[in-house]
Amino acid sequence: MKPKDFETFLQTLENSSPASDWSLALQSLWWDGKGNWNASHHIAQDLHTPMGSWIHAYLHRKEGDDWNAGYWYRQAGQPFPKCSLEEEFKEMVLAILG
Repeated sequence: MKPKDFETFLQTLENSSPASDWSLALQSLWWDGKGNWNASHHIAQDLHTPMGSWIHAYLHRKEGDDWNAGYWYRQAGQPFPKCSLEEEFKEMVLAILG
């Protein structure tokens, strides 16, 4: 069962892995929230959806590769963000939680 809000999502980071019934996009963000960029990227790069591209863009922005991030933001139909990484992370989680 997916979390009801961002705070509940953050509490799940105490677990050893995300819930298997979550969407792959939410699992990808969970791994990033847990500090495992590689696991998050592994999922995001195989998500051929606007949300997958947005997560992929965010991850490359996080690693400092703005050129690659820019490509993925365009694929996602998202502008290159002016907000912090933390704010963007929260925005994506909330978008998935609906």
